Amino acid sequence: MISLTDFLIVSAVLFCVGLYMIVSKQNAIQVLIGIELMLNAAILNLVAFSKYDRFNNGGQMFALFAIVLAAATTAVALAIILNVYKQYKTIDPGEINKLRD
Repeated sequence: MISLTDFLIVSAVLFCVGLYMIVSKQNAIQVLIGIELMLNAAILNLVAFSKYDRFNNGGQMFALFAIVLAAATTAVALAIILNVYKQYKTIDPGEINKLRD
């Protein structure tokens, strides 16, 4: 049987990998993937705690809401990244230092 500690360890590893991807910021797509990994780690925690609470499924409902919200956020972020690429011809966050020409 998988214990709650196992879920928390996997979630912590996912969160740390996502945080490393955000801090290293090679390009905007990697930053977006890092944010998604961190969000998935939080969702895993919600589902894990909900599994071990026998009388309440609130964690699973909130996790479902978070997944839908993450999908919408990803769609908006990809649209922004595409528009930034059209204007600056790069997706490296370090090279984009001005908002207007």
